[in-house]
Amino acid sequence: MKRNIFFIVLAITLIIIIFLSIKFSSDTTEDLEILTEAKLGTFKVEVTSAGELDAKNSVNIEGPFGLRRARIWEVKIEDMVDEGTVVKKGDYVARLDAAELSDRIQNEENDLVQSTSQYTQAKLDTALELRQERDNMINLKYDIEQKRIALEQSKFEPPATIKQAEYELEKAVRAYEQAVENYQLKVEKAIAQVTEARSEMLEDKRWFDFLQSLQDKFNIIAPEDGMVIYKRNWRGEKQGVGATVRAWDPVVATLPDLSKMISRTYINEVDINYVSEDQEVEIGLDAFPDKKLSGTVVEVANIGEQRPNTDAKVFQILIEIHESDTTLRPGMTTSNSILAEEINDVLFIPVECIHSQGDSITYVYRKSGLSYTKQQIKTGITNSDETIVLEGLSEGDVLYLSDPPGREGKNIELLSSN
Repeated sequence: MKRNIFFIVLAITLIIIIFLSIKFSSDTTEDLEILTEAKLGTFKVEVTSAGELDAKNSVNIEGPFGLRRARIWEVKIEDMVDEGTVVKKGDYVARLDAAELSDRIQNEENDLVQSTSQYTQAKLDTALELRQERDNMINLKYDIEQKRIALEQSKFEPPATIKQAEYELEKAVRAYEQAVENYQLKVEKAIAQVTEARSEMLEDKRWFDFLQSLQDKFNIIAPEDGMVIYKRNWRGEKQGVGATVRAWDPVVATLPDLSKMISRTYINEVDINYVSEDQEVEIGLDAFPDKKLSGTVVEVANIGEQRPNTDAKVFQILIEIHESDTTLRPGMTTSNSILAEEINDVLFIPVECIHSQGDSITYVYRKSGLSYTKQQIKTGITNSDETIVLEGLSEGDVLYLSDPPGREGKNIELLSSN
């Protein structure tokens, strides 16, 4: 009798345990169901991207523009204030390596000394030569006077003697005239030689003075008040001490106007068709997660480019920020959400609800009473979170965000058009 009672109690206990297990399992399954509804309303097509703050307007801090004239194509930045340093107009910013320029100055100084010496020598030589020619003309003039006196004194001499005296006078006159003509030619030659020597000296002096003035500009000062921001090269790397400044692009750093900022971002080529000028943008800052800014797309690049360390083509987008905020700094990372399009009165669901079978059938799990159906749908535009449903669902339909239990073996309810 006791043995029978024991088995009866044991059986009842097992039944209770099985019942509780089934109920707990059922409750757990119910608790794990994550559901949502198909909504009718305004669907926003947004393009998101990360960007970087920059000033809309900046004043360039530039090295000397005379580098190309001096035939110096590249110089290194030898010293520079820290990025973010606030400077006043005229304050020291950077110093360029002047080693190559110093060599040029030394060579030009040697050329100037030589050309000055040649100019001085040319003046002395021509002065001496012309003095000798003038002395020669004076002597020839005296000789003419002597020959004229001799002719006058030969009036009472035989005709042959008179003829000889006339000949001697004529010869002396011709010699003097030839000397005068030669003197004029030598004067012109001397003027040309001295002028050429002087021109060479002045050219060397101008070149020497230019190089010296250029050397003074290797100490770079701030053209305006502002905060120093290093220039970036084509790879996006900041150019500080040791970077190269090129003659055709002598910008060393910039002084941004922090009152008007832009976000510079790059959009993948698959999304660029959604983006155009004048679209509104919501902007977040990594440095200030709680701060939200607004902006407008002001420029969309027409030509794509390939950014470093990526194979994808992207297009540069400039977004002007509406707010003026003293905490904003160039280089801060931004998250940009561009409102590409708003579509009113459309049905949309979360993208997590959508499943696919092969390449042609898209479906969702729609709750139907205590069960569910696999319903084929036709989708439209998709944003990062949601998708428009063109056919297959109605407003308020309850959908599974997670896979429901026992989904294997369920057939898909196809659209009537299929």
